[in-house]
Amino acid sequence: MARVMIAEDSDAIRMMLKDIVVTSGHNLIAEAKDGIEAIEKIKSTKPEILLLDYNMPKKHGLDVLKEMEKTDTTKVIMITVTDEQDLIQKCMMLGATAYLVKPFDSDTVIKAISYAVENN
Repeated sequence: MARVMIAEDSDAIRMMLKDIVVTSGHNLIAEAKDGIEAIEKIKSTKPEILLLDYNMPKKHGLDVLKEMEKTDTTKVIMITVTDEQDLIQKCMMLGATAYLVKPFDSDTVIKAISYAVENN
């Protein structure tokens, strides 16, 4: 199963994602509450999959995505409340593998993780 990291500032959503990741058999290796913490933990844990919130304090999710090394093998699943086509395209052009819109259900998250793992 995949080594997953969650970067989400909302405690409730982070806990929900954690539950989905763990109950679907994946290995949760790190959590971050803001963009700066996310970058530090990405570098130290090298997750296979990163569930990355778009709107986070200290450093925006899009900035985290930009800062990730181009050679980084981490697959990024962006998570946000907006489904604007321009934003989706921007995230995908910067390397996101998938894009989830809040609110989401566990099946959607599991499918996005599976897609990212299969397209590794």
